Amino acid sequence: MNRLIWLAMPTLLAGCVMGPRHVVPDTPLPASLPAPVAAETLTRDWRAWWQQFNDPVLDHLVGSATRANLDLLQQAARVRAARAQLGFERFQQWPRLDLEGGATREKTPASSFGFDGASSTTRSTFSLTAALSYEIDLWGRLARIEEAAAAQLAASVYGAEALRLTVIADVVNTYFEYRAQQRAVKITQKAIVTRKRAVDLQQIRYDAGLVDRLTLLQAQSDLAATRTQLPDQRERRTQLESALAILIGYNPQQLFENLDFGDARLADLDPIEALPQVLPSALLERRPDIRAAEQDLRAANARIGVEMAARLPALNLTALIGSISSEASDLLIGDAESWRAGASVLGSLTDRSRVRGAEAERDLAELQYRATVQTAFAEVRDALAAFEASQTRLDAVRRQVSVLQDTEALAQVRYDGGASIFLEVLDARRALLDAELALGTAEQRRLTAAATLFKVLGGGWDPEAVDLEGGDALPGAAPTAPAAPTPVPAVPSVRASAQ
Repeated sequence: MNRLIWLAMPTLLAGCVMGPRHVVPDTPLPASLPAPVAAETLTRDWRAWWQQFNDPVLDHLVGSATRANLDLLQQAARVRAARAQLGFERFQQWPRLDLEGGATREKTPASSFGFDGASSTTRSTFSLTAALSYEIDLWGRLARIEEAAAAQLAASVYGAEALRLTVIADVVNTYFEYRAQQRAVKITQKAIVTRKRAVDLQQIRYDAGLVDRLTLLQAQSDLAATRTQLPDQRERRTQLESALAILIGYNPQQLFENLDFGDARLADLDPIEALPQVLPSALLERRPDIRAAEQDLRAANARIGVEMAARLPALNLTALIGSISSEASDLLIGDAESWRAGASVLGSLTDRSRVRGAEAERDLAELQYRATVQTAFAEVRDALAAFEASQTRLDAVRRQVSVLQDTEALAQVRYDGGASIFLEVLDARRALLDAELALGTAEQRRLTAAATLFKVLGGGWDPEAVDLEGGDALPGAAPTAPAAPTPVPAVPSVRASAQ
């Protein structure tokens, strides 16, 4: 009986696992989130949330970014590396078989024999060996190494999904700002044409003695002031072009030579009328960055068990079988056969410093997890507030533009009738121009607020659809960067771009 117990001991001990088990920290959650515009359940339809804007150019840009963005490609490579590491750690738990074959030829000089008359000898040796080794996982060290590797893979995949959401949101927001800046340039160019006509008219009136020099100078000053806005607007538009090209993995020249951006206004895009409603507890599941932080914590927790088990004796079984002969043809005969079997116990003399270090890393991972959760809820609250404020702001600016249009028309009528001075017309024009530019900004901020809200709510991300064991971590992403950028097709449904 005692012999049976000793024989079964390795199997019994193999079920032991050192270190703490992973437990998700109990993080205080808000009772509720601010109510969104509409109460709708979060479905997979929200995963392609940018398509709700019904902009073919935007859809194309997002698709290009998910395939060729360099940051996403780098993250995909990290996922593949983590997946390979997990495969290696799993392999370590199986018996290891090494095969080795060798051949040597050795000459021994006569002087080495130490007596006269000896002659040198030449000897050949051939060997063929198979070595089997296996570490019995007494304390669960190998199991916890695999657990840490699996958690690290999951963290990499979830991190890739979080990066994907960020890149998509950056593409959407950059595109909206580009559209707004494109419109600002067009509005300013139109205003310059109008003011140039006003200068020409006042010059004619001045030459005819109908107006004084002050009126002419005021018109010229207004034209010059309007012109000063155009260089900054064009510079910002160029910067946005470069940023957008980088996001989708192209250079600006290739992007804007092959894709017709058109002159569509932000006001023409379909507004978001419904937003997903997410409970606080559900947000923990639908934010990939939170899931990634949790898996980082799981990996750090498993490493504590690894370091604890490393301080205990390790049992290794070895077996070797082979043959050694002076002739290669004799390797397979019975007289050349050799074998060896054994077991070894290796005890570590390390102190608890590595365990304490692993515990500190776990504590740090837990704090990072809690910080990620707090940041997520803060982002949701801020995004909801920004979304609601953006609509209020947009409505106010629209009313302002309408009033200023009437004001500018009335000021012109009064001036033409001699009831007011030209300065009133200039003031009305300046106010209207500022309001029209502000309207473009308000429209952009409204769309950007909607895009940001989708992002912070998880962008319709479904953790159940993520494949942790195989496949590409980035849906639609290319595993490797293309040798040369693929030409971007034109979008015929959009009108010719403004100069």
